[in-house]
Amino acid sequence: MKTTYSPKDFGALIGRSTNTLQRWDREGRLRAHRSPVSNRRFYTHDQYLAYMGLNTEDERLTIAYTRVSGVAQKPDLTNQVKALEQFCTEQVLVVDEWMQDIGSGLNYKRKQFNHLFELIEQGRVKTLILAHRDRLVRFGYEWFEAFCERHGTKIVVMNNEKLSPEKEMVEDLIMICTVFSARFHGLRSYKRTLVKAVTGNADKQENPA
Repeated sequence: MKTTYSPKDFGALIGRSTNTLQRWDREGRLRAHRSPVSNRRFYTHDQYLAYMGLNTEDERLTIAYTRVSGVAQKPDLTNQVKALEQFCTEQVLVVDEWMQDIGSGLNYKRKQFNHLFELIEQGRVKTLILAHRDRLVRFGYEWFEAFCERHGTKIVVMNNEKLSPEKEMVEDLIMICTVFSARFHGLRSYKRTLVKAVTGNADKQENPA
């Protein structure tokens, strides 16, 4: 059984022309999926079942999430998408939505990252697909994994080390060291201020005016 169909094949399956499917896609009546690289329309077997009134399951999404740290790594983002697309084809996984972010794995304010977890919290994500676990977050992956499990989302990780650049890890480690160094310096400054304040008060008590 086929899991995906071209517009022509899908139209023949449900007795509609390709032009009708294109119009329904534009109108939002029956949305076509689009491949991330070629942007070609395609339809899934679940859509066929839903159209025929045979699909009794709720429509939950399968989402592929990709990320790189900076704009200069956009080619890596493209390679990441291509690798995941091939992986999904081999594993017979139909992706409903592709999400991409450009930002550090230490930054939890990424736009698509937050949108993704809103959908998960709403119970709308069936499967989350990643090239490597650090594409989601650099640290704390286990917490996010448990969060997904609580909301019925299965995580599928391709685990391709080539799609986890070492340069990103070095940059993230430098960022961590910089942040903690600044905090340590701040604590030392605070300590000196506190000592002066305590010492000054002690001097005033010993030598009242």
